[in-house]
Amino acid sequence: MAYTYEYPRPAVTADCIVIARETEPKVLLIQRGDEPFKGAWAFPGGFMDMDETTEQCAIRELEEETGLRVSDVHQIGAYSKVDRDPRVRKEVAQQRIQRLLIGILDPSA
Repeated sequence: MAYTYEYPRPAVTADCIVIARETEPKVLLIQRGDEPFKGAWAFPGGFMDMDETTEQCAIRELEEETGLRVSDVHQIGAYSKVDRDPRVRKEVAQQRIQRLLIGILDPSA
């Protein structure tokens, strides 16, 4: 179903901080392939689909971008600074709201 609104709506993303359960914990980063910030390091994540929760979005984006699967994530924050993402708001009067979630990889699993 297509949605149309009289007023703009924020774009919601879910990014995933992934920590491996090892003697010396490691955090997973991806190198961005597209602008903005092409080549920069980032947490895996992306835009939420209309029919999914932010948790489902984080799990889906993690698998799409890295091939890794986690079954459980927990939200650790939501961030909505107006000018934090140059792709939105200025051109289309839209704000990106980022939900940051954490997933744990167990190397023994």
